[in-house]
Amino acid sequence: MNDILFQQLNLSPNVLRALEDMGFTHATEIQAQSIPLIQAGYDVVGRSQTGTGKTAAFGIPAIERLAAGKEKRGVQVLLLCPTRELAVQAADEIKKIAKYAEGIKAVAVYGGAPIERQIMQLRQANIVIGTPGRVMDHMRRRTLKLQSLKMVILDEADEMLSMGFREDIETILGEAPQQRQTILFSATMPQEIMNIIRNYQTEPQIVEINKKQVTLDAIGQFYYEVPMGRKNDMLNLLLHFHTPARSIIFCNTKKMVDDLTQYLADCGFKAEGIHGDMKQSQRTAVMDAFKNGRCGILVATDVAARGIDVDNIECVINYDIPQNTEYYVHRIGRTGRAGKSGKAFTICSGRRQVTQLMDIGRATKSKIEPLPIPAPQAILEKRKFEVRKAFVHTLERAEGFSYMDMVEDLEEKGYDPRQIAALALEQLYGKEEIDLPAIAIPEKKRFGKGDFVKLVINVGRSSRMAPNFIVGAIAERTSLSGKDIGKIEIYDDETVVEVPKAAEKSVLEAMTGCKINGLQTETRQFTGRPSRAGYGEKKDRRNNHLPKGRFERFEKNGSKGKKLFHKDSKEKGFRKKGRS
Repeated sequence: MNDILFQQLNLSPNVLRALEDMGFTHATEIQAQSIPLIQAGYDVVGRSQTGTGKTAAFGIPAIERLAAGKEKRGVQVLLLCPTRELAVQAADEIKKIAKYAEGIKAVAVYGGAPIERQIMQLRQANIVIGTPGRVMDHMRRRTLKLQSLKMVILDEADEMLSMGFREDIETILGEAPQQRQTILFSATMPQEIMNIIRNYQTEPQIVEINKKQVTLDAIGQFYYEVPMGRKNDMLNLLLHFHTPARSIIFCNTKKMVDDLTQYLADCGFKAEGIHGDMKQSQRTAVMDAFKNGRCGILVATDVAARGIDVDNIECVINYDIPQNTEYYVHRIGRTGRAGKSGKAFTICSGRRQVTQLMDIGRATKSKIEPLPIPAPQAILEKRKFEVRKAFVHTLERAEGFSYMDMVEDLEEKGYDPRQIAALALEQLYGKEEIDLPAIAIPEKKRFGKGDFVKLVINVGRSSRMAPNFIVGAIAERTSLSGKDIGKIEIYDDETVVEVPKAAEKSVLEAMTGCKINGLQTETRQFTGRPSRAGYGEKKDRRNNHLPKGRFERFEKNGSKGKKLFHKDSKEKGFRKKGRS
């Protein structure tokens, strides 16, 4: 299906002319399968990943149907999108496709923009592209009427549901005329999507692209594993080493977008951030700067990046691990488009994040390969190699040397030609010195069973602490594995854990500021006495360094290493709870 020409799809001359202006001659697989079905009047469910040309897949037949009709007054096509950016970009593409079609008026309506202007535009519109919230607003105001509607399109339906638009979508579909065509496009098919298909579509035709291969083959997928607290440094090294002309960095929170954008600016990168708390004018300015090349790095949340359709994105960087598999697919799908190759990098901090990423890799049938952390010196050598390569390329093609007289004059004055050339290169490409952080990865050692020391963490049973939480926190932040950690004793307000003596200092440093099961914790050396009187005022005379009351002890049991026993007060040195 990849070799289908648009001329083979029974399209009107005006639409074919517009597509030719846009540089499109061949239909993508989703377009080749969807356009004939939508033209024939079927309800359609399209399942395809981002970057496959979905907007044209439903936009072309929508325009064809409207252009072929005699009556063009009233809103006849309604397209719902999850975000403002996607609505704007879909409207722009539909306008380009309808460039030569007479009587087509497409309008985008979305929050964050003056509603009065939208009300004026809606009076002449017959295609409306909008977000569910603003569409509902216009429906309540009676500035958007659906009695003439012939086609409803839900784009990125799964994302709209995840953003909480289910009730709005059902209200809009419920108020639309029953005799209409309903088109739904979604990357995934959760139960809520299946409910919409069952309740609001009639015998829909299913178009499913790349069902077996979730991710795109043209994208190389890699990850870096770094110590806790070094993600910013790793990002700095990554950008200097790979030098992408255009890249998107994904974060899970709006605050992280703001913090990371500021960090990159402080490091000299041209970066802009985008998230849902920004005003529409700010978001538009950021996207314009990114599209026009005034900034080469866009830092974004998943929701804000929905619908970003920018060509030639060389790489995607996951600063934070995606919240689920679908988010990962949507993120990396921003690169490797239109037959071009791309790269996706994920920065992992600790074993838990590596495990999460490997789970995503298995779910998407992707090979995500580890990469060594580039050293600052390696970055400098790579930069010098690229400078030399570019210089030789220019030198071999030079037809004349306009500054040769200056070089000869300097040489006559006693300057070494090699020094002249070196200084010229420095002025052209910058100095060799590069101020970059070095990230040392601690060597992963295997420790024997003996020679342990005890550490105390200030959370216990009253905080619903469990041994797996303790083991996971230490293993995530250090080079220790679960097998390296010894006995764990959980008391009411504290936990005593054994770690190899050789790793004591590094564990204490790594656990500074650590959150365990959502709780901020402190870790200290075990001094033989509890740090607070949380165990009761009385102490056992035979073993006064241990606390009174219930306790749980966990020991390793070979490779299985789970809970060995749990005692209340019969362990030596303890009395039953409630007795002095």
